[in-house]
Amino acid sequence: MPGMATPLQDGELVAAIDLGSNSFHMVVAQYLLGQLRVVDRLRETVRLGEGLDARGTLSREARARAFDCLSRFGQRIRDIPPHRVRALATNTVRRLAVPQAFLMPAESALGHAIEVVSGREEARLVYLGVAHAQPPAPGKLRLVIDIGGGSTEFIIGSGLDPLERESLQAGSIATTRRFFADGRLDRGRWEDARTEVLAEFQQFAVHFRARGWDDAIGSSGTAKAIGAICAAMGLTKGAITAAALPRVRDALLAARRIDAIDLPGLNDERRPIIAGGLLVMEAAFQALGLERLMTSKAAMREGVLHDMVGRGGADDPRDAAVDAMVQRYGIDREQALRVEATALRLFDQLAGAWLLDHDDRLLLARAARLHELGLTIAHSQYHVHGAYVVEHSDIAGFSRQQQQYLAALVRTQRRKIPKHAFDVLPDRLLRAARHNAALLRLAVLIHRGHEADPIPLLEARAEGEVLELGFQERWLQARPLLRADLEDEPAAMRALGLELRIRTR
Repeated sequence: MPGMATPLQDGELVAAIDLGSNSFHMVVAQYLLGQLRVVDRLRETVRLGEGLDARGTLSREARARAFDCLSRFGQRIRDIPPHRVRALATNTVRRLAVPQAFLMPAESALGHAIEVVSGREEARLVYLGVAHAQPPAPGKLRLVIDIGGGSTEFIIGSGLDPLERESLQAGSIATTRRFFADGRLDRGRWEDARTEVLAEFQQFAVHFRARGWDDAIGSSGTAKAIGAICAAMGLTKGAITAAALPRVRDALLAARRIDAIDLPGLNDERRPIIAGGLLVMEAAFQALGLERLMTSKAAMREGVLHDMVGRGGADDPRDAAVDAMVQRYGIDREQALRVEATALRLFDQLAGAWLLDHDDRLLLARAARLHELGLTIAHSQYHVHGAYVVEHSDIAGFSRQQQQYLAALVRTQRRKIPKHAFDVLPDRLLRAARHNAALLRLAVLIHRGHEADPIPLLEARAEGEVLELGFQERWLQARPLLRADLEDEPAAMRALGLELRIRTR
């Protein structure tokens, strides 16, 4: 799995790639004296969102543009180790009917794994990028708005921590296509469209306004483009204001057609989608009662870089997110830690034979901590309930594939293993996921009795897909329920492609 396996060393390079609905961005940075120094930036307008149809299929032209761009990005980062690269796909890939049909060739073109992130995880990373680039005043709350090509993220945060996160399906490309697909612009259509978008924003606007903020910042291309237009029209010095927006809107509507828009400060690349972006911005100002929005050069890609620095160390956001779920769902922490310790004990003996890496170990540990989450819902089928919650929750720091990986482990921890338990995972993760599922399953089975006493002997070795598990005979004989469970387990393990053998000494 992509991610930061070990703390960064001085001089190392890291790269973050953002597969946005409008543009693909890549930032390469060097870690020096505890800081990230950007050494290269690449950006290409791909318009992935333009090629998405209502059935969730990408056009051949959009796919070709994406793969060509990723090939060029891949050449630049060819010498950076895979665990120092994170490539994240956002709204358009989230909406694909069959994401793997795009992701497999995309990963081949880039030469690295690509993660799909939820809108709320995208929001967290956007905030992190802006907060590092423009640190907020201590104790102050900040609102960040990121209007992308396919979605818009709203975040209220304090310091480096996002406190409220929302993501809505309203971006510059999506909104332009939704309301102005024929290219015509007029005031009546604009007002109707703004009313619709405003209604969607109202679902969170009241809560956000009650929370409040001290300053507001817009990130990504739409905010920067509108800020540049405001400055070029002499309305502001680069900020976006409630007084300036109607002037920009009136100038845009005067063109009557999208292809005739000629706003000062607007480049040709953004002209086809500026109507949708401006509409979303105007609705956001109205819904949130904004008067002024500063702009930031930072966005999700910078947030990804800073997130990578924290991974694998004491500040790993994924550990904090898992701990929060343990607390929220009242998981028996002592039992979870027992299962985790045994699963990792088996993992460490088998990692070499099965070519499992540090990220696989982290995912196994986190699955163990969450394996009893479903008990909050019901004891019957708790592994099914738990898997659903894990897969569909917003868990900070995890991509969609990582949550699906965790969910598959939670789902297969007990009872019969469904044939399709791992179907949603990309091929590159299947082998490790099946092996980790076996280890979690064994650890859960061994600790079924919730005993606190240590296991005197637990030996594991593997040759190919043959797994041999060794126990102390006297210890096992004293546990007839466990012995009976272990006798039934080889049949279940065959569903994971494994042959399980039990021995005692």
